[in-house]
Amino acid sequence: MKKGLFITLEGIDFSGKSTQARYLINFLKRNNIQHLFLREPGGTKLSERIRRILLSKGEIDICPKSELWLYQAARSQIVQEKIIPAVKDGKIVICDRFYDSTTAYQSYGRGLELKFIQRINLFAAEGIKPDLTLLFDLPEKKAFERKSKLNRAKDRLENEKLAFFRRVRKGYLELAENNKRRMKVINADGPKEKVRDEMLETVVSFLKRRKIRIRM
Repeated sequence: MKKGLFITLEGIDFSGKSTQARYLINFLKRNNIQHLFLREPGGTKLSERIRRILLSKGEIDICPKSELWLYQAARSQIVQEKIIPAVKDGKIVICDRFYDSTTAYQSYGRGLELKFIQRINLFAAEGIKPDLTLLFDLPEKKAFERKSKLNRAKDRLENEKLAFFRRVRKGYLELAENNKRRMKVINADGPKEKVRDEMLETVVSFLKRRKIRIRM
């Protein structure tokens, strides 16, 4: 590859997205494909500090506009420090969340103005757009069933109400409908192995179109 690729993973909380990210990384390792795995917010010293602020439960009151700018600050740093250099170096960058999360959560979820958020998303991302986005779609009620079974503390966003996640999911699905070439919807309502297989089929098809040799 003369340059790398940028793949993002999206979905509401408890959709199993992070578990599927691990499957994807193992797949790339088995195929000896150079890659870099990142998460948003996070991935740099500054961005990880911002992550702790954003996800802290009840420690700090954060209004929607402040929340938006914190996400954009974390994104700007990771794009400059990690994503741009890795793509230029020919790596496949896998990012657990990117600016579609901001659109879904801060616009559809919080009610902030959609077109403004889309503009500043591109500004913070230096105009970089994912080559492929995997949207792990799970009904919000199923997500809450999974949430109730988890024996750990929930972060600030995970503790949002069902109606919030209904709006976020609606936003994701509208984004996918409007970006069919880039965003591929993966049915996350099933055994994780079945979800993995659907995800890998999508990724393999994408990589083959980019002339990258792979094996399942």
